[in-house]
Amino acid sequence: MRIGLVGAGPWARTVHAPAIAGHPRWTAAGVWARRPAMAAEVAAISGGPVHERLDDLLDACDAVAFAVPPQVQGELVARVAAAGKHVVLEKPLAADLAAAERAAAAIDDAGVCSATVLTLRFDPAIRAWLDAIPAGPHGADTVGTARWLSGALLGGPFATSAWRAEHGALLDVGPHLIDLLDAALGPVTGVDQARRDEPDLWRIGLAHAGGAHSSLTLSLRIPVDPTEFEVSVVGAAGRHRLDTRPADAVACYARLLDDLADAVAAGDPRLPVDARRALHLQRVVEDVRRAAER
Repeated sequence: MRIGLVGAGPWARTVHAPAIAGHPRWTAAGVWARRPAMAAEVAAISGGPVHERLDDLLDACDAVAFAVPPQVQGELVARVAAAGKHVVLEKPLAADLAAAERAAAAIDDAGVCSATVLTLRFDPAIRAWLDAIPAGPHGADTVGTARWLSGALLGGPFATSAWRAEHGALLDVGPHLIDLLDAALGPVTGVDQARRDEPDLWRIGLAHAGGAHSSLTLSLRIPVDPTEFEVSVVGAAGRHRLDTRPADAVACYARLLDDLADAVAAGDPRLPVDARRALHLQRVVEDVRRAAER
C-alpha cells in the first residue's frame, strides 16, 4: 500500500518521514506541502517525489498522513476522505470543535480507516501499563493523576509553532494525557475544574463515567529538562504508576502504521485511536477550555 505525507515541519521530518521510509508494509508515495523546498527535504527522508498539488498526491496513494497544524488538517480531511484515502491524523483533529466534528463526519461518511498519532498508545511499556489496570469504568475509590511539564515552547524546534504558542499545552500534550486517563479509568464525562495561569500552566480536574476522578497539570513553558512526566492510577484498581515517556517516537509511529495496515486489510475502519477517539478528546479539551474561561 502507498502512503503520502502532507506537511513538512519538524514533526514530519523527524517522525513521520523516517517511519514511513522504513516501514515494510507501506510504500512512500511522496510529499505535498505549501513550501516545496521544505517538502523536498522531507521527501529525501521518506522517499517518493514532491507533488506540486494535493490532488497529484491523492492520485498516487492509498492513504495520507497529516503532519500539519490543526486548522490546516481540519480544512483538508474531508477532501482527502472523499477521495477514498485512509488517513493518519495528528491531534488535535482540528482548530475547533465544529471543524473537528465535520472532519470526523467526513471520515465516517467515506468509510475510510483512520488512526490518530497518540504516540503514547503505541509504546509497549505504556500498553502494558494500561493492560495491567483492571477494566473500568472505575468508581470514586480510584483516582488518576497526570503531569507533563516541559520547556518545549521556550526553545527548540517547536518553539516557533504558531498554534502551540497560541494554545499551549492543553491542545498539544493535553490530548495524550486525557486519552490515557480516559482509557485507564473510563470515559471522561465532565470537567470538575480547570484553571490556566500565564504563561502556560493548566490545572484540570476530570470526572469519569464510573465515578472516578482525575487531575492533570500541564505546561510547555516550565524551564525543566528533561520533561517531567507521570501518570498514575491509585485505589481499588490497585497502584499503577507510569513515569517514562516513549524514547522512540519513530518506533511508536511505525506500530501505528502496522495497526492501520491491519485495519485496511480487514476492511474494519474502527481503531481504538481513530477519528472518533480524536473527536472525543477534542470535546473534552473544549470543555476544559470553557471551564477555564468561567
